[in-house]
Amino acid sequence: MGELREAGDFPYRSELLASLSALILLWESPGLQREILTASGEPIDQPAHQALRHLLAAQPMRAGELAQAMGTGASNISKIVKRLESGGLVARETDPDDTRSTRISLTAEGTEAARHIYDLGDDMIAQVLARWSTRDIARYTELTKRFTTDAVAAAEDMRRDGLNRRTD
Repeated sequence: MGELREAGDFPYRSELLASLSALILLWESPGLQREILTASGEPIDQPAHQALRHLLAAQPMRAGELAQAMGTGASNISKIVKRLESGGLVARETDPDDTRSTRISLTAEGTEAARHIYDLGDDMIAQVLARWSTRDIARYTELTKRFTTDAVAAAEDMRRDGLNRRTD
């Protein structure tokens, strides 16, 4: 795995954006995720974990929807789904809205595996916050929820209008 980044490594004017960038790159690092999964004794790889998380949150999904959610191509999704299917974690079914297409959904075993992945995430965040007070965790959670809500709304505005550049 490459060197972990800190907020000071990013030349943003916003310290918040620099910190978020460091955090996103840390948690999204395939190398770090692979190391954590290996150390945890997890039997499936990081891309499979990601697919299961997406499917638990929004199943069933067409392969193209899953590819878009994961930021990858159709051939990669096909390989991931085949591995999950051979492990009995997902099943394909005909899409009732378009019988030429299939949808991917979790099996009972897949649902259990996906819930386990979310449990691992809960364990990870508990480790991060182990030395925080209950009050600090509650306040941070409140502000993060507010930030997320505002970020989603701003993203919708940016999709519609583009990015409004600062003039000061």
